[in-house]
Amino acid sequence: MPLSTPSERKLAHTRVVTCRGFERQDKLWDIEGRIVDTKPYAFPNQDRGGEIKADEPLHDMSIRLTIDIDLKVHDAEAVIDDSPYHYCKCVTPIIKQLIGLRIAPGWTLKSKSAMGKNRGCTHLTELLGPIATTAIQTISSKKSARDANSESQRVKTPSAFIDSCHALAADSPVVKQHWPDQYRENSGDETIA
Repeated sequence: MPLSTPSERKLAHTRVVTCRGFERQDKLWDIEGRIVDTKPYAFPNQDRGGEIKADEPLHDMSIRLTIDIDLKVHDAEAVIDDSPYHYCKCVTPIIKQLIGLRIAPGWTLKSKSAMGKNRGCTHLTELLGPIATTAIQTISSKKSARDANSESQRVKTPSAFIDSCHALAADSPVVKQHWPDQYRENSGDETIA
């Protein structure tokens, strides 16, 4: 179902975030994310020849995380093709601070800390959220197949997601149907009608 018809308006900014996951031949996975910001009008910018033209990227930045099936980061690379300041491009090596971290509960806080606030890039740091989600979506079916042989893993795997959203609330019909052992009646904080 599409959004409702908006009021009369004109486009002021477009941000496109694209994330893709790839299975590699060496049993690792590449998760790539790219963020591109554009405006439909030209505006002044000293570092880019006096102005950034309409629909020319203000930001065009990419990250590749190489991870294993357990979501541990083995390598990390960042590229800034376009930014409002030439100085922005020198921050990309900080992405290496993510090596050794695991995409798991606490990822957001740990990755933000690793990216170094004023020693990193806000936009690259923001991109790590959708990259993490893409990593989980990319690997989940392979990980489930691998873990299907282990009873302890079968029990653990869904619990990481229980209460992470409305559909997976411990008292939801989804949990009751798919993971009855995890189901808890009336466990939610709020009721959504």
